[in-house]
Amino acid sequence: MRRPDDWHLHLRDGAALHAVLPFSAARFARAMVMPNLTPPLTTTEAALAYRRRILAALPSGVKFEPLMTLYLTDTTPAAEVERAQASGCVLGCKLYPAGATTHADAGVSDVRRIDAVLSRMAELGMVLQVHGEVTDPAVDVFDREASFIDAVLAPLAERHRQLRIVFEHITTRAAVDFVLSGRSGIAATVTAQHLLMNRNALFAGGLRPHHYCLPPLKAEVHRAALLSAVAGGNPRLFLGTDSAPHARHAKEAPRGCAGIFSAHAGIELYAEAFESAGALERLEAFASCHGADFYGLPRNSATLTLVKEPWEVPERYPFGADELVPLRAGERIAWRLARPSAAQ
Repeated sequence: MRRPDDWHLHLRDGAALHAVLPFSAARFARAMVMPNLTPPLTTTEAALAYRRRILAALPSGVKFEPLMTLYLTDTTPAAEVERAQASGCVLGCKLYPAGATTHADAGVSDVRRIDAVLSRMAELGMVLQVHGEVTDPAVDVFDREASFIDAVLAPLAERHRQLRIVFEHITTRAAVDFVLSGRSGIAATVTAQHLLMNRNALFAGGLRPHHYCLPPLKAEVHRAALLSAVAGGNPRLFLGTDSAPHARHAKEAPRGCAGIFSAHAGIELYAEAFESAGALERLEAFASCHGADFYGLPRNSATLTLVKEPWEVPERYPFGADELVPLRAGERIAWRLARPSAAQ
């Protein structure tokens, strides 16, 4: 298949970056790197400095292009968006509702506060990437995505009709309906975990902290709706792993972190999902074409090969001074990468 891209990836920094980057770089030609570091990447200068650190951490001879994003806050100036667009390396701005997920405390408290910035983004052709959950504690955690669509995203998309929007890591039938029936310029990323697992996986054999992510896994009806939508081949849907590494001790804790590490099998897990839906022939377009087309980038010319050959996932990987528990730790994955795509 044509070498794929990952349109939603967390790489962290420092020793953690060095530990996880090789997994993504072996599979994906490009990745949209999320800006929720500590401190967050709120300026073009900070995003470009992070990009240089990513490139410096690549294994020798590996070809991989990090695509950068800015972290929006209540006080992001329109001039910063202009600098980002002019850099040629920052392709979008990320909207985190304040407190919605990992390192989102500095996010946007009220989306109307950034309307001027969103208008300028629309004029420049910059993409808004949205973490779509309300943070109202009165709203059930499994309903927060659907509530976000009604309360925030639908009105935002109507106010800014020229703004291009990626609804990140969608998890519900309501999100599928919103994206596929929405105006032009709206798309979404879909993770492998939300295609392969429903919320029962959080409790299979006991509490499973390494299956906890935000937005959380949903009921089977929603998983089935997602799988049916991507198997249908709609170009508004494309691959975004949302691979989010956390040290084992931070996951297996009284208040464990949200995030699933899947980069070790970042394309293989999608092959399982598409095969289960009888749509393996549509994996390439979902993984390698739809996202590039939406962002206006050329499709990759290099290829990689997947082989239908089960392999057992290690129980853990090194992660700086700690260790990292991957998705399917100690279990099997049906597909494997035949050869490093970066060698092409």
